[in-house]
Amino acid sequence: MVSLRFTAATFPHLPPPPPPHRTAIAAAIAAAAAAAAAASFTLTAKSAGRPLPHPAHSAPLWASLSLSDGGVPGNVEPRTGAAFPAEAAGGRRLLGVGLRKTTILGLKSIDVYAFGVYADDNDLRQLREKYEKLPVSELKQNAELINDALERDIRMTIRLQIVYGRLSIGSVRSAFEKSVGSRLQKFGGSDTKELLQSFVSLFKDEYKLPKGSVIELSRESNHVLKISIEGEEVGSIQNKLLCQSILDLYIGDDPFDRSAKDNIQGNLASILKA
Repeated sequence: MVSLRFTAATFPHLPPPPPPHRTAIAAAIAAAAAAAAAASFTLTAKSAGRPLPHPAHSAPLWASLSLSDGGVPGNVEPRTGAAFPAEAAGGRRLLGVGLRKTTILGLKSIDVYAFGVYADDNDLRQLREKYEKLPVSELKQNAELINDALERDIRMTIRLQIVYGRLSIGSVRSAFEKSVGSRLQKFGGSDTKELLQSFVSLFKDEYKLPKGSVIELSRESNHVLKISIEGEEVGSIQNKLLCQSILDLYIGDDPFDRSAKDNIQGNLASILKA
């Protein structure tokens, strides 16, 4: 707050003004709060690298502020506090959340992003017939269950929420090139460089990723991978191997977050027995 000081000689002495009416004070406070909220919304949109919306003149201020993704969280990643909605687009159910960490020079650990794994309830019925006779306790330890989830045409979404404030899109591109590339080789052999480049090239430098940004990697019907950044679809690729490789990062044999993978498999087992 800036304090302005003037000498007594600068202005003539005037009689004190009458105290403002309480209604006027309340109106001034409300106007200031609304202006601050509008400024915050403007800065958020600009920092995300997106054009600002043009609200209709007839819409009240609270209507334009409600454009943010403020859904009731279905779960919270405990280390970062990142909240995830109980359902993703298309009514996909949240199976569990986890955390992607990395290290710098093998010394400092950094929390990069929290993630939530979602699956379509109707598509999960494909697995019920095969596993309906097995108890939940056995399903939670059944590696074949996860392999089927990776292989079959089940609509799933991995929602990434950035928690590291200085993450660049170039870093994301490089990280995916390494991690997804290793999975492509695991499932499909060495002749996957062209497929990998078609995927990582979708993460263009024009996209900014301030803290709180959301990336969604969704497997749609017929093994179509759809990529969205901050709600904007940036591209899609139809390839079963690519879908399988990306999902394997989060729920496969060597996941980014082992405890999250175990929790996701446990929730999946419970859903199949419900």
